[in-house]
Amino acid sequence: MSELANKVAVVYGAGGEIGGAVARAFAREGARVFLTGRRLAPVAAVAQEIVSSGGLAESAVVDALDEQAIDEHLQSVMTAAGRIDISFNAMGSSIAADLGGPLVDMDVQQFSAPITRYTTSYFLTARLAARRMLPNKSGVIMTVTAPPARIGTPNGGYGPSQAAKEALTRYLSKELAPQGIRVIGLQAHGMPETETIREIFGSRANEAGVTWAQFTGYLANTNHPKRFLTLAEVANAAAFVASDKASGMMGSTVNLTLGALDD
Repeated sequence: MSELANKVAVVYGAGGEIGGAVARAFAREGARVFLTGRRLAPVAAVAQEIVSSGGLAESAVVDALDEQAIDEHLQSVMTAAGRIDISFNAMGSSIAADLGGPLVDMDVQQFSAPITRYTTSYFLTARLAARRMLPNKSGVIMTVTAPPARIGTPNGGYGPSQAAKEALTRYLSKELAPQGIRVIGLQAHGMPETETIREIFGSRANEAGVTWAQFTGYLANTNHPKRFLTLAEVANAAAFVASDKASGMMGSTVNLTLGALDD
């Protein structure tokens, strides 16, 4: 039996590489998936791919920073499906502007912008989903973070924004676990398949005279197997964590860094 049969999942940032891969994995495991993003075209393309493969998917334009838009969309999901079992926040944004220069030269607005953006989106999507999950005393709330949450790197407020999301996962879990709702994150290592890594290369490596091969080679050498994490691995982990088989996992962030962070 499929791991997520009869589950209803909402994915934010489903038009991006990680969100799209997770949406496909959820659908492959039997979930009915509601895909959202700020632009319809990439989200609709993922939904169409899922439907063409025999899955159930619907797409909608939802700004994951807009409380009213999130709330109205979740209510429409409740009307259509009767419940929400999984909320996955993969909202991303261009991080080139967040990287900036040294912290001592950065103004407070540039530093705080990614912290505000990422934590606000995760808080809103989690809180509004939890309100729909509480009557059933069941549900899984998830997000994805990155190693700069725990590694000191020159990336302005981006690292602190990811650390804040991991702290919020712990806080939400403490409050919601007694009500049957699991909250858990996934920490993915740099993947050349994603736009984020290409942006970092474009904003940093070019200036330093580093080639794409040198840049990606450095990334691979920071982990144990000396290779890259794949989108498929992240998506498969997400599908497992969202399933009832992972019922003991909550209040933490799953390490998918291939040993780059060897807890």
